[in-house]
Amino acid sequence: MEIYRDGDLQAFDQLFNRFKDILYRYLARQTGNFAIAEEIFQETWAALIKHRKNYTVKAKFKTYLFHIAHNKLIDFYRSKQNTKSDIVSYDEQQDEMIIEEQSNKSIEHHADVQSKYNHLLTLLEKLPAAQRDVFLMHEEAGMTLVEIAEVMSVSRDTVKSRLRYALQRLRSGMRRFA
Repeated sequence: MEIYRDGDLQAFDQLFNRFKDILYRYLARQTGNFAIAEEIFQETWAALIKHRKNYTVKAKFKTYLFHIAHNKLIDFYRSKQNTKSDIVSYDEQQDEMIIEEQSNKSIEHHADVQSKYNHLLTLLEKLPAAQRDVFLMHEEAGMTLVEIAEVMSVSRDTVKSRLRYALQRLRSGMRRFA
């Protein structure tokens, strides 16, 4: 990011290519709508471009990027006064990849896996927004508790607690498959 800030446009390409997928998945799961996720995705990168000259290293770039995205999500929900966010399922291409991976297994096994997956998505949807946000940043983006705390502007202990409660709810909800 420092190289990009200093004028090297190829550095932006590297940043974009490295983080575009995890950022988009995070936004898609948070908004439950591909069009909205795409809009916030674009706004996030536009904000990064617009404010690149002001960038100073305070944390990892991923933390900085997700902080921008998190703020864009908050702005979106405030502007829409929408308190419910849905979790989206995989797109058709990802569904095809799952089906191909499962093609050598029995139809019953595939149906069982799909049932578990759908149930997990339902459980994720029912999590309080703060817990879901922490869970997705941790699991989808691979962020540490400290990084998530920086993104959300809360303490590490708050993030740890939210993650623990999210995991408890998800495990409890998935017990029927044990």
